[in-house]
Amino acid sequence: MVLPAIITASEEALRAVPQGLREGSLALGATKWQTIRKNVLPYAMPGVLTASILGIARVAGETAPIMFTAAYALRDRMPWQVKHWTDFFFEGVMALPYHIYVVSSKIPQNEYTERVQYGAAFVFLGLVMLIAMTSVLLRERSRSRLSW
Repeated sequence: MVLPAIITASEEALRAVPQGLREGSLALGATKWQTIRKNVLPYAMPGVLTASILGIARVAGETAPIMFTAAYALRDRMPWQVKHWTDFFFEGVMALPYHIYVVSSKIPQNEYTERVQYGAAFVFLGLVMLIAMTSVLLRERSRSRLSW
């Protein structure tokens, strides 16, 4: 669902590389592939990384794709309680935003559910913030290596 947004942002990052860099490389005798690999991709990589990681962070908050593919409405056992170790990869999951919704609206409220609800929301916000900060750090690291 988010792939078109990532592709569009990546295309814009590739278009943002000045045409003069490409022309200069080709004028000095580099092949088209060498120009792309050595001149275009390094300068577009911060934008491509940012688009990809922010897309992943956006997907983390969208529950619908997970619910239609692998979600459980209620889990009565932990993910690692499987009969064979390969079953772990084929187990269904409960999306964290959906879990927060279930705890806050479907279960009778008491002290325990309130702590679980706020704890799950804190973990979810922490994960999204960690992914966003990773994108910023990767972008800055990529940009610091380049000079125009």
